[in-house]
Amino acid sequence: MPVAITDQLNRGLGLLRSLFIYRRPGRQKPLRRLYSEFIRPGDLVFDIGAHLGDRASAFAALGARVVALEPQPQLLRLLRWLTWHQPGIVCLPMAVGRAPGNAELALSFRTPAVASFDSHWRERVRTTTTGFRHVRWEGSVTVAVTTLDDLIREYGKPSFCKIDVEGFETEVLAGLSQPLPALSFEFVNGTLDQASRCLEELERLGQYEFNVVAGEQRCFIWSSWQEPELLRHWLDAGADGIASGDIYARLLT
Repeated sequence: MPVAITDQLNRGLGLLRSLFIYRRPGRQKPLRRLYSEFIRPGDLVFDIGAHLGDRASAFAALGARVVALEPQPQLLRLLRWLTWHQPGIVCLPMAVGRAPGNAELALSFRTPAVASFDSHWRERVRTTTTGFRHVRWEGSVTVAVTTLDDLIREYGKPSFCKIDVEGFETEVLAGLSQPLPALSFEFVNGTLDQASRCLEELERLGQYEFNVVAGEQRCFIWSSWQEPELLRHWLDAGADGIASGDIYARLLT
């Protein structure tokens, strides 16, 4: 089969896979329940790495104004179509990093959720994380990059910021110079040092406490929020073997 046709087939299969995982019926209610702890009607929320907008839709359903960033052109078109009925969502065709400019984004046609800017991260997860061993990054696209500080200057300070950018989370936080009330960032076992560096970036900004959601679950693994040192020890000890998930941080006042 010609390479171009194979690529198109893989892109189609990848989109179907993402639609099944992130847009299947019954997913929105537990998402809204999870995020209701952080978001009130009228709040501003940033969705960095929006993908198909399952979180952005949940944020908007809670009454938030949402700035959703998705740098993959094909996903961005689908994201806008899926959220057209939610006028509180603004979709931007860009990524976020430590400085504005342009960057090369590696694309995985079969698994578009793992598009990544970080070649070192991509190599590590393929060799250390079972779920990534068959992932291939066959294409690339040059995308515009902004910073969290620049987004805040243009749209305001968010009450919550979701960061899911496949190994680029530290770079996103490096472009932030003030603490946010609450945020989340992804972690992947095999690259847990990346999550530890995110923790360091947050300690630079303010005093936070932490909790964790494993994988695509919608509940915290700890019954109470934890201090940074406990999270650091948990990461150093292998994160209980959890393959991936999200670390949530809320600012202590």
